[in-house]
Parts: sequence; C-alpha cells; structure tokens
Amino acid sequence: MATIGLFFGTQTGNTETIAETIQKEFGGDSVVTLHDIADSSPEDFEPYSYVLVGCPTWNIGEMQSDWEGFYDELDAIDFSGKKVAYFAPGDQVGYADNFQDAMGLLEEKISELGATTVGYWPIDGYEFNDSKAVKNGKFVGLALDEDNQSELTDERIRSWVAQLKQEFGV
Repeated sequence: MATIGLFFGTQTGNTETIAETIQKEFGGDSVVTLHDIADSSPEDFEPYSYVLVGCPTWNIGEMQSDWEGFYDELDAIDFSGKKVAYFAPGDQVGYADNFQDAMGLLEEKISELGATTVGYWPIDGYEFNDSKAVKNGKFVGLALDEDNQSELTDERIRSWVAQLKQEFGV
C-alpha cells in the first residue's frame, strides 16, 4: 500500500489533474494513493501517516462543494501524529481578496484536530490582497494559479514535492 494518501475535491477537473501530477512526481501510485473526497470516508485517512489535501477556493472564499460536504466529518478523524500538506489552485487576480482561502480553512481545522502542517510555500511571486492561507508570512501549502500563472505550475510542483520528500522523510 502507498505511504501517502492524497485527498482532493475538484469542480472543473483542475485539482484532480494537479493531484495526478503530484502523484507522478512522488513516484506513482505505489507511493501516493489518490482519493476523491466525494467518495471518501473518515476511515480512508486512517492508514496514512502522511496526507496531502487538495481543495480549490470556489466562489468567494468558499471550499469546493465536496470538501464543504465533508468538512464536519473531519471531526471523526484522529490526525495526531500525521503530517499533512496542502495544495490548491486559485485565481489571485479575479479573487485577490480571498486567494486560497479554502486551503487556509482546511489547514486551520485539520491542525486543530492534531495534524502537523508541512509544505509551507513562499508568497513571493504572487499578487493578491488577502488570504486565509497565509500564516507567518507563507502559504500553508502549495498555491497554484492555473488562470494566471499556469506556466509556473509544473516547476512549483517539482519544487514542492522535493521539499515534501524531505519533510515526510520518504
């Protein structure tokens, strides 16, 4: 079984495509197992010490609908001892006042449930006004912008996965 569980929600397919790219960068499905949160249960998180969470910000600062529906179920998961990293596509131009808010909302909740957040990402190279995903001057995870900076996505994923391999120790 894979050592990393990647849980994603997708509205337009971008987050799923990004999840598949991250899985490949880690070394494939023998290392990372993909879980669509729409088809997941709290028990699906149990086998993993390392968890990746992917959720786009939708509308104005909201979580993607499948994550919104799963949000209260997070309370049934024991995240103690788990290292969790976050990633998300967003639109820093069209939604500059709430860029990556969904990632921040999930990180806050999952941290309160005992998880250790890893995979912080610099805010350099982005132009936005506000984000619930910024903590101590960094994003709580990998911020991607397929609308305005899609040419940077592959390199950002490569760098982030290399960082996570060290932080996860895999």
